[in-house]
Amino acid sequence: MGTRWQVDTVDPLPAGLVEQIAARVEAFDRTYSRFRDDSLVSAIARTPGSYPFPDDAGELFELYRRLYEATDAAVSPLVGRTLETMGYDRGYSLRALEQRAPVPRWEDSIAWHDGALTTLRPLVLDVGAAGKGYLVDIVGRLLVAAGLHEFVVDASGDIVHAGPAPIRVALEHPLDGTKAVGVVELANGSLCASASNRRAWGDGLHHIIDATTGLPADRVIATWAMAKTGLEADGLATALFLAEPARLAHTFDFDFVRMFATGRVERSPHLNGELFV
Repeated sequence: MGTRWQVDTVDPLPAGLVEQIAARVEAFDRTYSRFRDDSLVSAIARTPGSYPFPDDAGELFELYRRLYEATDAAVSPLVGRTLETMGYDRGYSLRALEQRAPVPRWEDSIAWHDGALTTLRPLVLDVGAAGKGYLVDIVGRLLVAAGLHEFVVDASGDIVHAGPAPIRVALEHPLDGTKAVGVVELANGSLCASASNRRAWGDGLHHIIDATTGLPADRVIATWAMAKTGLEADGLATALFLAEPARLAHTFDFDFVRMFATGRVERSPHLNGELFV
């Protein structure tokens, strides 16, 4: 998943649970990674057609569809080819091509029905805007299924919490990792963060793409979203780079903090926490 994970529980893990979690993460990677030849996403990139997905994939594609509509097509899982031509490719060349691939429109390219994705052309899917948050949810469900009900799953900034006592989480300053923008309390929900400097490889080149323009977002530099699930929180952390919170609030229930390139910080009115900037 490109980052370190940590799982903290109050009770000891039952025998075999670590191996079960590792196997589920591997299966997720084998489905959605555009960085490995044997993934389902790589097969889709080579040949158009109808591809069955795992049973739980419907939640992910439904979330993307809602984000696509709520952001007027700015958030899309079809940005993969654009990222490749910008240098964020399988070999991590980090060298942008002169001709940047445009992002295809959802309506003209894919259809989701009965657990299968039908593509009309070779497409490079990239579910990085919400996939890690969704995998955090999946790991949390495995813990609950094993009888664990007090835990924190932390995928380096994408967090799900369960338990009677809330936790305090510092919001790391995107320009200085020794400082915090603020602190929030998280209770039985998810907090996901995104920053344009986390995966940046050149002047103005990073992984958060506006699908309507094919260009990296430049007005917002960091976001934090709190929602009931990691799937929604992760997707909203990306959407907050590209759409106004008031517009997203018509579709989603969430709290947020976001920092602009000017240094200004904006927060939701009922955020359970405090800001230092």
